[in-house]
Amino acid sequence: MSTHDYLKYLPLSEATYYIMVALNEPLHGYALMQKVEVMSEGTVVIGPGTLYGAFATLEKQGLIVMVKEEARRKSYALTDRGRDVLAEQLRRLNIMVRSGNETATFLKKENGV
Repeated sequence: MSTHDYLKYLPLSEATYYIMVALNEPLHGYALMQKVEVMSEGTVVIGPGTLYGAFATLEKQGLIVMVKEEARRKSYALTDRGRDVLAEQLRRLNIMVRSGNETATFLKKENGV
């Protein structure tokens, strides 16, 4: 899949980004909600409605897949396509951070800081 093919999935919302990052290992919903809150240092808290809506969308897009169901707990994992889309999102975020850091350095110089 070329970079152009990923554009229909990008940019990821902040919640979707964290969900996909958390799925670097198969997880069920409750564990994923906890992991996202820890990973985001408390800046993103995902409720059940958001999570299960995102699961449905990501599964329909072929970015995640259910890998196990035990006692009503469904565990999900990234698909190859999901990993590729996440890698492209990370590439784009790195560009944004680099650009932001360059601007911050320029602004500090302009302000004599």
